[in-house]
Parts: sequence; C-alpha cells; structure tokens
Amino acid sequence: MLLSQVASALDLTYSGNDIDISGMNTLDDADSSQLSFITEERYLTSLQQTKAAAVLVTQALAPSVPASTRALVCDDPALSMAYASALFAPPYVDVDDPAPVIGEGSVVDPRANLENGVTVGKGCTIMAGAYLGSNVSVGDGTVVLPNATIYRDCVIGKQCRIHGGTTIGADGFGYSHTQTGEHVKIYQNGNVIIEDDVEIGSNCSVDRAVFASTCIRRGTKIDNNVHIGHNCDIGEDSILVAQVGVGGSTSLGRNCVVSGQTAFTDHLEIAPFSTFTARSGVTKSITESGKIWSGYPLMEHRQWARLQSRLAKLAKERTHRG
Repeated sequence: MLLSQVASALDLTYSGNDIDISGMNTLDDADSSQLSFITEERYLTSLQQTKAAAVLVTQALAPSVPASTRALVCDDPALSMAYASALFAPPYVDVDDPAPVIGEGSVVDPRANLENGVTVGKGCTIMAGAYLGSNVSVGDGTVVLPNATIYRDCVIGKQCRIHGGTTIGADGFGYSHTQTGEHVKIYQNGNVIIEDDVEIGSNCSVDRAVFASTCIRRGTKIDNNVHIGHNCDIGEDSILVAQVGVGGSTSLGRNCVVSGQTAFTDHLEIAPFSTFTARSGVTKSITESGKIWSGYPLMEHRQWARLQSRLAKLAKERTHRG
C-alpha cells in the first residue's frame, strides 16, 4: 500500500515522494518499508533512532522524526495506529493458497479442519475437531489433541503437545479509544511461535502479537487454563501452573517457575530462574536471578513467610485478649 493511500485512509495530510508500505511495527523494530507510531514522549530516543519509513506522530514531536523517515502528523497517534492496523490485517482464510502438505507417517483425523497453506511435519497426530488456520506450520512429531485451535500464520515446533480446547493465536486484547469513549480495535497482525518440545495443557490461550511474534521458548511446560498475552516471550524450560495470567509484552527468562493463579502485569522483564509461589501478584520487573517471590504486594518469599507468621501471632494474641 502506498503511503499516500495510508494517509488518505486516515484522513491525514501527506505530501512528498510516495513509497510502498508493507506493514506496521514498533519504532525499534520497524524497517524502511514499515509504518510506525509514537504515543508517549518517553519513546523519544526510539523515535530519533527509528528506521521506519514513516511515523504517526503529534505536531509537537514531529521535529524529532529522523530525516530518512516521513512524518504523518495526527492529533492522536494511538487512535490513528488502531485505524491503520486494519489496513494491513490479513484475511482470516487464504482460500487461494495450495492444499495442505502432510508429512510422512502423520495421522490427520478426517474430522480435523486444515485450511489451505498448512504444513504438517513427519510423524504428527492431528486429532478430531482440531483446527489449523491458513499457513500454520506444525513440526515433526507434534500432537494436536481434540478441539485445539491454531489460528493462521502460527508456527508450532517439533515434538510439541497441544491439548484440547487450547487456542493458539487468538487476537491480543488491544484497543485505542476515541474522545467520546468508543473502543477502536487494534488489529493483531503478528503471530505465535512455539518452539520445540513445548507442552500446553487444556483450555489455554496464547494470544498472537500486535506486530512480530508472541514466543513460547523451547522446553516450556504450561498447565491448564493459562493465559499468555500478546507479544509475551516465555523463556526456555519454564513451567507455568494452572490459572496463571501473563500480561501483554511481558518477558520471562529461562527456567522460571510460576505457581497457580499468579498474575503478571504488562511490559515486565522477569529474570531467569525466578520462582513465584501461588497467587503472587507481579507488578514490577525483576532483575535478580534465582530468587523466590510470594504475595501481593510481591516480596521475597522469606520476608513474606515471616510476615505471615507475625500476622498469625498477632491474630492469636488478639483472640486471647478478647
């Protein structure tokens, strides 16, 4: 799509040399064919260093746009970004893609549904009710159990196991908002990449990225009823127990252990070899590896255990006094 067409669709003014825009990306990751945006002044350094072809930007920040990048000036870049994301959203189904390719020794139940463009490796099992969307790739030896759903463009590695009712690649929860309170969808145009030897339990949701990929790294094991938000990165050999929720764009280092009902807010960085006990509430990044954390507000487990002991003693003393 030409940049002038993008500007016209967003009702923005643009003059200058026209260029092709292939898609959208963040300031840090955009290349010379992509459109980006800046929503807050704290990303000013990223704006000044971006390689994007064009940027949605306020009038106040327009002077900071690099000479090699075109500025599309708008009142609300976050809202314009949401409208622009719809311009680059792929169709739900690519009907013109070639028929699915099934590897040697794979078993695909006739009640499974594979869209065009799907590639299934050798020795796989795709069971009844499973759905593989357009351009999904499944690696050798992987098992997709009944009624699992894998949306378009997602990549599943070798020797994985996806249990029933799990959805890989549903839209992340992203909206911009008008001044009168309407919610405008941010189209999630990325995908999910699940590396080798990952097991995901039943009724989990791993949301696709806004741009680029949500990643579940090699060897990770995920229990039932876990939600991974868009653009998350779950490190190698991590373990997530039932009912864990990970907010969008949060990254867990390798070998993290997350006990049941723990919740992470978005945009966090969690150090490798971190352990969280059940019902932890994680609202800040963790930079020190190898520690055990508990509670809400979050604290080191030993401190939390001492606090609980003191509270129990206080409650007992108060009962005796009463």
